[in-house]
Amino acid sequence: MAPAAANYYSPPTHAAPKQRGYRICDTCGAVENPSMQKFRLCGGCMTTQYCSPECQKSHWPSHKTICQHTAAQMSGAKQQSIGAAYPDENLVKYLRKFTSTHSSLLGWAGFQALQLKRLPANIRQNALLIELSYNPHAESLYRFSIAGTHLVPRSYVTSHDPLVAADIDRREERCRRSGGIGTLVILVQCGGISQVMPVEVDPPSKISWDSRDDWADVLRHFVASGRTDFKPISTTARGVVYG
Repeated sequence: MAPAAANYYSPPTHAAPKQRGYRICDTCGAVENPSMQKFRLCGGCMTTQYCSPECQKSHWPSHKTICQHTAAQMSGAKQQSIGAAYPDENLVKYLRKFTSTHSSLLGWAGFQALQLKRLPANIRQNALLIELSYNPHAESLYRFSIAGTHLVPRSYVTSHDPLVAADIDRREERCRRSGGIGTLVILVQCGGISQVMPVEVDPPSKISWDSRDDWADVLRHFVASGRTDFKPISTTARGVVYG
């Protein structure tokens, strides 16, 4: 466990350089630094991100198939009748926005849930399933709460959709070529709608994040309170830093 000084329930006061586990440009592999420039999401699938219009344009020929596939699934979901599985006609859009807004938090939670700092091989075997409850709130930051978290076999995600599986494999190969351990798979689900969030991860030796047994509580706290200022904690020789 991290020391008492590493308190996620207080706003962070220190910053550290970005590590992989944040948004990565799907073309050039650049790591996002939100304080300087926020990456742009693909308007079709609302999942893939780019550091520039030039990177987005050059990636389109290879991204086109999975993008149109994802967009078609989103469009089909909008045609569903309102009910327990589809409580709002805009649920797909809201879920995409939730995943984008909390990408750093969700990626960190997956890293902790799979214990990748201690057992990096888990990245090839397991995935994190995050179940959400929908709240019809006027403020977008309060529309979801965490209903549950589960470790599931990675095949639970990849065996249902060959195109999604191929996209994850492509990211995995790219990540390992650059020295990473692979692609962490997170499935965010609310009712009958789900979104796969792939996160390319550096080797544990390059990630200074503290291991946290209370990751699920931290996840619930940030989502329930509508906070978007999450930064992973690292205990270093210089003290506790956030980022």
